[in-house]
Amino acid sequence: MADAGEQATPSHVLDVRGFRCPIPVGEARQALQALAVGSLLEVRFDDPEALQDLPPMVARIGQRVVHVDEGHGDWRMVIEVVA
Repeated sequence: MADAGEQATPSHVLDVRGFRCPIPVGEARQALQALAVGSLLEVRFDDPEALQDLPPMVARIGQRVVHVDEGHGDWRMVIEVVA
């Protein structure tokens, strides 16, 4: 995972804190499909299972996780739309 996600400002934010899987994954997938190539989506979540489920989904749909950050059970994942 590159440092670019830390430096670049996400163009879109999806806050799914308070929801449990599969909701965060489904919402992130839907949001990514609506974005143009080059967009950065920041996904905020607090379900530890989403930390395991999001990266494989992102790879399956041809996008790229550029940064993951954790702060006391609250995660921030930046995903770049590359396809």
